Amino acid sequence: MEGKALRILLVGEESAGIQTLKHIATTPHEIVAVMSSSAGSGGDTVGLWGVASKMGYRTWPADLVKNESFADSVRDERVDILLNVHSLYVAHRGVLSVPPIGCFNVHPGPLPRYAGLNAVSWAIFNGESTHGVTIHRMAPDVDAGPIAYQQMVPIDTTETAISLSLKCVKAGLPLIRDLLEVAAINPAEIPNIPQDLNQRTFFGRKPPMGGVVSWMMPARSVVDLIRACDYAPFSSPWGLATSSLHGESIAILKARTTGKKCTARPGEVFAQAPHSVLIACNDEWVDVLRVKYRGQILEATEVVKSGDRLGTQTSKSSTPYQ
Repeated sequence: MEGKALRILLVGEESAGIQTLKHIATTPHEIVAVMSSSAGSGGDTVGLWGVASKMGYRTWPADLVKNESFADSVRDERVDILLNVHSLYVAHRGVLSVPPIGCFNVHPGPLPRYAGLNAVSWAIFNGESTHGVTIHRMAPDVDAGPIAYQQMVPIDTTETAISLSLKCVKAGLPLIRDLLEVAAINPAEIPNIPQDLNQRTFFGRKPPMGGVVSWMMPARSVVDLIRACDYAPFSSPWGLATSSLHGESIAILKARTTGKKCTARPGEVFAQAPHSVLIACNDEWVDVLRVKYRGQILEATEVVKSGDRLGTQTSKSSTPYQ
C-alpha cells in the first residue's frame, strides 16, 4: 500500500470489531491500542478484547472515550485516526478533536434514515426491503456527522437480525479498506457528504411494544417482530418476542407467514403436525415452529396445542428474554 503508515486507535465490539482488527493487522498501519468492553473476571477469549490481547495488542477500556482527559492520551500516542466499529460509547467532543485525519464510525444502518441503536432490527420490523452500512465522521451528535462511504444490502423475506448484521459486516469491511487507503494517501480526498438531517430518524434501544407480540397485528408484522428479535445463537439486544400461554410467558423464536386467510380469533391455535402450529392473526395464520418455554427451547408442537389461545400479557416473574 502506498502512502503513510497510519497510527490507528480501534474502538469496537462484536464480530465487526474483530474482523476490522484482523484486516488492519494485515496492513502496514500501526494499531496504537484496541478499546473494547473489558474481559472481566472470567476472562474473554472470543470477544474483541480477548482476540486483541491474544494478538499482542494493548487493550484499553472503551468507556475511556467518554472522558475529556482521555484526549491527552490520544494526543500523546500520536493517533492519526480513530475508528469506531459497533462500540456504543459516545466519545467526548474533546477526544473527537484530536486525531488529525479524524474519527470515523462504522454504523450498521443507512444514514440519515436509521440513526441510533439496533438499526438492523428496526429495519426488519419496519418491513424494509433494503438496508445498509455507513462510515461517517463522528460528531458530538450521535450518528449525525458527514458521510464518507455507504453501501446498501438487500433484506430477504426470511432475514433475521443476526443474518442482516452479518451482511452489514461483510459490506462494511471493503468500506473500511477504502477509508484507510485514502487516508494513507491523501486524507483530504476522504468523502465528506453532509447528512440531510431533515431525513433523519433516530431509533432507541427498546423494542416496539416491549417485544410483546400482538396477534391483532397483521401476520407480516408479527413475523417481522419475531425475525427482528432473532440473534440466535447470540443474545438479542431486544430480548425475545414474547406472548403468553396459560398465564405464563412464552417466547416465539421461529415463525413464518403462510398466506392462508383465517377467521379465528387472534391468538387461537390450530395444530399442524408434525413440526409447527398455526396461530391466528387478524388477517391470516402464522406458522410457529420453535418456542422458548420455562427455560427450554422446544418445537412449538411440544408446548402449544390445538384449542389453546396465546395472549399478549407476559408474566413479570418468568420473562424468557435470554
